[in-house]
Amino acid sequence: MLINAQKDAIGDLGEELAAVAGVSEVYSVTGEIDFIALVRTRQHEDLADIVTKGIARLPGVSRTHTHVAFKAYSRHDLESIFAIGEGRD
Repeated sequence: MLINAQKDAIGDLGEELAAVAGVSEVYSVTGEIDFIALVRTRQHEDLADIVTKGIARLPGVSRTHTHVAFKAYSRHDLESIFAIGEGRD
């Protein structure tokens, strides 16, 4: 989830975001977005509640952009993909 914050809230908002149930990680970042929050749920309905009833209602949150991940790729998986065919002549 990408989060824009009001300038006067940036200093405290990261910890408040991290305290929301369902939020597993929060990163402050540079650029057009102020924070990236990773939200983990079992069902989409849970995500809707976390976003609308939790994150979006926090004082200082000015806008959210929610993106749903369909599949995760770990470094190990990527290394395995690129290793296909290695050792063959």
